This record gives sequence, structure tokens and C-alpha cells, in this order.
Amino acid sequence: MRKNIVAGNWKMNLDYEQGLSLFSEIVNMVKDEVRGDQQVIICSPFIHLASLSKLSAGVTNVAVGAQNINEAASGAYTGEISASQVKSTGSEYVILGHSERRAYYGETDSLLAKKVDAALANGLKPIFCIGETKDERESGSYYDVIKTQLSAGLFHLDAEAFAAIVLAYEPVWAIGTGLTASPEQAQEVHAFIRKTLAEQYGQAVADQTSILYGGSANPANAESLFSQPDIDGGLIGGASLKSRDFLQIINVFNG
Repeated sequence: MRKNIVAGNWKMNLDYEQGLSLFSEIVNMVKDEVRGDQQVIICSPFIHLASLSKLSAGVTNVAVGAQNINEAASGAYTGEISASQVKSTGSEYVILGHSERRAYYGETDSLLAKKVDAALANGLKPIFCIGETKDERESGSYYDVIKTQLSAGLFHLDAEAFAAIVLAYEPVWAIGTGLTASPEQAQEVHAFIRKTLAEQYGQAVADQTSILYGGSANPANAESLFSQPDIDGGLIGGASLKSRDFLQIINVFNG
């Protein structure tokens, strides 16, 4: 059975003390409520990682992740952070390929393939983001876009390595815009992603891969989204910065 995952992406928000306070609230709210087949992940700015990892030590199903890594192992890359450095904080996950990284920093599929390799080589589990822009959605090319992102970024992996990947479908037109894909639109794409995985790796791998929805999910729409058969949770932005909103989304899976 694949895991239901609710991952919070804090982006570039919260100072050090604010991050610790929010994470403590989240841990105290969820530590006795999260089922064995459910995972809660907080992907914070780098400044928080080591402290959050200590706060979550021994708490079942609460994990910490970074929002990016450099593809290099080490070296003269001022301002960057490596996979091994992230791993040394106690983090388990890293977001790769987020639409903001692709759009603002020019991250390409070939670069992301290198980052995936760096993450896996250091025992980090990538949350790999894919999704189309508004123009790509309206032109009807979004399936081709998503298939290319999967193929160029991930399909160099064998099935064993791919098992560590979590996917997040984020329609770029629905991030920070107030727009959200309808449950039917989201399910359609999630089903396509799973079909594409089955073609590459076989149905068993496809059925074990968690695919999250990452386009402005919130307490009001989470239940309708997560009830779709191929949506296994969410990569949550703004709502993850409010502990009670985040808990409401988590509790969708607790019935």
C-alpha cells in the first residue's frame, strides 16, 4: 500500500524562532493522530533543518525535508548547499523541480536529473515536482509537458532507485493564484502520471508510487481532492504556515 503524504512547503517564510514554534505546534497536534500509512513532512528553509529534525526525533510519521540542493557534492559554490549537508541535519526528504525553481532560477530537466542522483546517493528521498503552465494547459500540450518532465528528470533511474521517489503534480497556473484544479482535472492528470509510470516501470511500481497534488490545496478543498483514487495527498504551500489549517488537511486521511 502506498503512503498518504501531506507535505508542507514553507518556501522563504518564517524566521528561526517562528519556524521552531510552528513545527512544535504541528508535532504536538499530529503525533498521536497520524496513521501508520500516512506521512507528514515539513520542508523548511535551510536554517531550520537541524533543529526541526531534533524536534521530530522519535515522532512516528513526521519527517523533515529541504526545498532544494545543489547537484555537486562539494566545492566553490557560494550560497549553495549539498545533499550530504542536508542529510547531515537529519533531514529525510528534499523538494526538487518545484515550479518556482524551474521558472525563477532556470532549472532544467537535465539539471534536475543530476540533483535527483545527488539526493539518492546521499539517502534523501526526492519529492519531484511536475506540472504545466497556464499556456500549456490551454494549448492542450500538458500531457506532453508532464511526460517530458518525468522522462528527462527521472526515467534514467532503474525501478529500485525510483522506489524512493515521491511525485507532486503542481499545475503552475494554480500556485499562489487562488485557482485550483478541480478534483476531476487533478485526477485526470494523476491517472495519466500513474499510467506513464506503469509503461516505464510496470504496474507494481506505479501502484506503489505516492503522487501528491500541489496546486493551492487548502482545508476547503483537500477532502474533495484527496478522495480521488490516484491522489495520495498534497504538497501544501500557504496553508502549511498555519498549524490548524495544516492539521485540517492532515486529518482528511483520519476520517
